[in-house]
Amino acid sequence: MVTSPRARAWQRMLSGRRLDLIEPSPLDVEIADIAHGLARVARWNGQTHGPEIFSVAQHSLLVEAVFSRLNPDATREHKLAALLHDAPEYVIGDMISPFKAVMGGEYKEVERRLLAAILIRFGLKATMAPELVKAIKQADRGCAFYEATELAGFTEGEARKFFGAPGVARADIAGYLEPWRPEEAQARFLVRFAELDA
Repeated sequence: MVTSPRARAWQRMLSGRRLDLIEPSPLDVEIADIAHGLARVARWNGQTHGPEIFSVAQHSLLVEAVFSRLNPDATREHKLAALLHDAPEYVIGDMISPFKAVMGGEYKEVERRLLAAILIRFGLKATMAPELVKAIKQADRGCAFYEATELAGFTEGEARKFFGAPGVARADIAGYLEPWRPEEAQARFLVRFAELDA
């Protein structure tokens, strides 16, 4: 009896690393791969205004900026965790929340393992404290409000219903809401990472 080989469960990165999606190793995580991938993954499934996508890299920078504004006493490690909160999407893409709800457990487990490997790779705890997760989520939802209304065609009423009040003034983050070219998003992500990882 011939048995079929196990399906490939890893991805080759441009750095040359081979990242196993089932059991990801922190040793196979490189920030250059993360920045490159996130700068080319579209938020909102690409359903945004403008000639460029609004990338997950740009969103990550926006979330870290809002998190830092809302939490002025945040440590460097907490800011780095905020910057990396969506880092698994460099491998698995940005699934919109309704699709995540449909997919359920297995998707979330793969995402959890990837995030743990990424956090460990950069000197953070594999699991974030619940209060940190909550604070990052608050910033994330505030960013989603502005992304939804400025870029994705939501009315303010719809955005408030799904994401709540933004928590920061639009003027404070206006520079983050004009989609950047992938090369710019990648470069800016790497610069901010280097500042927080110093």
